[in-house]
Amino acid sequence: MMMRWIFALLLFFPSAAAYADSTHALAMHGQPRYPADYKYFDYVNPAAPKGGDLKTSKNGSFDNLNGNIILGNSAEGLELLNDKLMQRAWNEPFTLYGLVAESIDIAPDRSWIIFHLNKKARFHDGVPMTAADVKFSYESYLKYGHPVRRRVYGLIKDVKILSDHDIKFTFGKGYDRESVMILAMMQVLPKHYWEKHDISKTTLETPLGSGPYKIKSVEPGRKIVYERVKDYWAKDLPVNVGLYNFDTITYTYYRDDDIALESFKAGDYNLRQEYNIHKWKTAYDFKALDEGRVVRQETAHHRPEWLRAMVFNTRRPAFQDRRVREALGLMFNFDWVNKNLFFGAFKRIGSVFPNSELAATGKPEGEELASLKKYKDQLPPEVFGAAWQPPSSNIRENQRKAIELLKSAGWVYRDQALVNEKTGEAFSFEILLNDRGDEKIALEFSRSLKKIGIAARVRTVDSAQFVGRLDAFDYDMVMYRWINSLSPGNEQLNYWGTAAAETKGSRNYAGIESPAVDGLAAGIAQASERQTLVARARALDRAIMWGYYMIPMHYLGMDLVAHAAEIRQPDVVPVYGIVREAWWFQSQP
Repeated sequence: MMMRWIFALLLFFPSAAAYADSTHALAMHGQPRYPADYKYFDYVNPAAPKGGDLKTSKNGSFDNLNGNIILGNSAEGLELLNDKLMQRAWNEPFTLYGLVAESIDIAPDRSWIIFHLNKKARFHDGVPMTAADVKFSYESYLKYGHPVRRRVYGLIKDVKILSDHDIKFTFGKGYDRESVMILAMMQVLPKHYWEKHDISKTTLETPLGSGPYKIKSVEPGRKIVYERVKDYWAKDLPVNVGLYNFDTITYTYYRDDDIALESFKAGDYNLRQEYNIHKWKTAYDFKALDEGRVVRQETAHHRPEWLRAMVFNTRRPAFQDRRVREALGLMFNFDWVNKNLFFGAFKRIGSVFPNSELAATGKPEGEELASLKKYKDQLPPEVFGAAWQPPSSNIRENQRKAIELLKSAGWVYRDQALVNEKTGEAFSFEILLNDRGDEKIALEFSRSLKKIGIAARVRTVDSAQFVGRLDAFDYDMVMYRWINSLSPGNEQLNYWGTAAAETKGSRNYAGIESPAVDGLAAGIAQASERQTLVARARALDRAIMWGYYMIPMHYLGMDLVAHAAEIRQPDVVPVYGIVREAWWFQSQP
């Protein structure tokens, strides 16, 4: 049985039994935040004026304007060029609304989906978008796109063009509930343009698009300027009302961020998002800020923060014992690091999903507990108690406990070094870094470990070497991060799953091989309701954190932005944080 669902596709879908009436199905399982007759999102200002220039910065360089492939360093902002089939709303965990796809039909089990294209959809040269463009886009991304996208697109067993404006995708073995979501976020590329250009290669030739902006000018490696398309075909659709208000958006590239900051102070660009807390606390002391011509803001959000951590490579014999990993975690003095390096601004990460409702709290109950009980014999007993919390700030007590744990794991202190009781081998390892800004953290940790006889060497390498070693799992401990959204899915198996543990280039940096973790991670993508997903995410959170596979770092929970006073934003901040597309320029009176 099929159902037409105008404007919105939710991640969580009711059972097939609910489809006696499509209206009932939508009502029984709840609706998207916005009904079918919505006019605009509530985190925009529908009356925002058009005009003005947004100028911001980017570190590094670029050599590619073809953002559809993984080769080269693509310029910032290329996502503005091409419209997607459906578009996200940033105050919902994962909901998509119609853009190029005016509506959809979808199977109850999500095994197929039909996109009905808006007949008004046009590329910038006026050529209408058709199902042939969608099919071409799918085939191009399947062959040349990002590996994650290729994996999902590879699950599709059949693509059928039903008419000029209708196309059906059918999934084969291995798809899950999130697969149609990833497909629906596909950008639609102009077939007639790319058939005359090589989409598999990098280019500095301006590509044809369909979105709210097109490229105005390019200085390779240094600057790219986008200009608003004033006759943009979708400017009045509800998904776009109140968005894309600046006449131009400029990204200027800087090789050094200190120089970039000084350039901002001089007025060379008018919006800067800050990621360095030290600079935020000490370097914003200039005249324009004092006079009110520049404003600073700290905006709280509720999306999961990056899971930053010093990650144990459990493929190494020294880190295969959970007691050893727990002991080393006790030796990390977060309070000292936070106070002396970060002005006490950060919070300690205590979850795989920090700063979100997905983080485990208290004791497991209901469906969360039921998920864990399936693997009771494979999980540490602590998983069934209180949620994991970082160690206390009592350094002496932590050190005493760490020594006891290491002794129970067969490590003893001899001649000012910790050695294996059986082999006499000294406990030493290397901490791999890619950012010199992390060296102070790693060196402080190394000093703490030295007190109990462990020699931890800190090594910082360049980006190319770091990526190579990361992909090959060639490290003892690495300081890195995982990224999660409010709607985790099949990527969790890539983060924590056994199959990924020995798959070069996967994100199972810790090398976890646990049937329990596999089962808990797989269950998240199969969740049919939001409350089920939250429960399963919290269950996985407990299993990972109580496994001591990492030493979690810190997070801020806020977006730090400084900008010219003329740049304004709506009062409502969505759950994912600031949405720059909703900002506008308004001259001072």
